[in-house]
Amino acid sequence: MDQKDCDNKLLRQGMAAAWPICLGYLPIGLAFGVLAQKAGIPWWAVAMMSVLVFAGSAQFICVAMLGAGASVAAIVATTFVVNLRHVLMSSALAVYLQGVSRRFLALFAYGVTDESFAVNLTRFRDGDWERWRALLVNHLANAVWILATVCGALVGQFVPQGALGIDYALTGMFICLLVFQLKSRLQIVTGLVSALLAVAWYLLIPGDSYIVGAAVSAATIGFLLQRRSRRGA
Repeated sequence: MDQKDCDNKLLRQGMAAAWPICLGYLPIGLAFGVLAQKAGIPWWAVAMMSVLVFAGSAQFICVAMLGAGASVAAIVATTFVVNLRHVLMSSALAVYLQGVSRRFLALFAYGVTDESFAVNLTRFRDGDWERWRALLVNHLANAVWILATVCGALVGQFVPQGALGIDYALTGMFICLLVFQLKSRLQIVTGLVSALLAVAWYLLIPGDSYIVGAAVSAATIGFLLQRRSRRGA
């Protein structure tokens, strides 16, 4: 197989892995664009946010906080805490990217999202995956997200406030991602522990630390349970 055939195969496999994410990003991105337009954010600012931030949850949070009149410092602090989960996701992927140049890692890290992380980690674990395919997944999803958010901002003026359940779009996507990850009893227990911790943390501890706190705590508990079960086997 010559280089051209290898490149075509890489492109096809990357696109095949990325298209479900891209399909999901279209309605979510349009929903974000509409909400941003309703909050008074111009389309070019939406485009800049999608290019520079590229984090759906952080962007939704930013729009909601802008609408509520939050300060810039509060918005920056909140989105920073919410996006700390990327440290965990990047750490998990780093195992499969050892010996790679820093330039590639910087480009790859920019495109890591919850969805691309789930797809690439699954493919890496299956063994038939490599970094260029994973990079293609990241940046195809990135391009679709930017396009969808800008289109949503441009057409937002024609969409009534709260129509079509747009406010629930991101929540629905994360629920779907969670369900597809629950493949064992341990994963189900970890998910339930995370949910209970998040609710208790939210009710008892002021601020927005409950998202990262519950995620880290539940992941630690899941790891300890997994190690204990392996020792007992």
